Amino acid sequence: MPTHAERQVVPYRPEQLFDLVADVGRYPEFLPWCVGARVRSRSESLEIADLTIGFGPFRESFTSRVTLDRPRGVKVAYENGPFRYLNNQWLFNPVPAGTEVDFFVDFEFRSRLLQRAIGVVFNEAVRRMVAAFLRRAGQVYGPPLSSAVAVAGADGAASGDPG
Repeated sequence: MPTHAERQVVPYRPEQLFDLVADVGRYPEFLPWCVGARVRSRSESLEIADLTIGFGPFRESFTSRVTLDRPRGVKVAYENGPFRYLNNQWLFNPVPAGTEVDFFVDFEFRSRLLQRAIGVVFNEAVRRMVAAFLRRAGQVYGPPLSSAVAVAGADGAASGDPG
């Protein structure tokens, strides 16, 4: 039911963004409404994780299978919990200014009450979630890539260098 797709260029390397998204165990430290995370198992290419989300009076836990393709992307497949289905994908493509991030999420709760509750705030919730990952990148990796500025000003015009 609620679906969101977004693409934007951010000034961090694909490896950096991949590492943030793949580090599910740290989600409660920075991700709104994520109140608990437990990684059951992890390998180079797969992670099984339990997440607990809470908003208002609601608190729900679910298990997902996270496919890791470093540094290209992360795909999340729903295993069990309060959803009828959950699909989530992050793709990271290197570009001169950093990384083009392609984000997609689509889900439906089993409970009509939960579905109605999230439907009211879904777009704002997704916007905050994506923003939280970008803030986290700044906290973990520092200021955005200076090389993106250098690439933009390679001809000397934008860098203040007269040539």
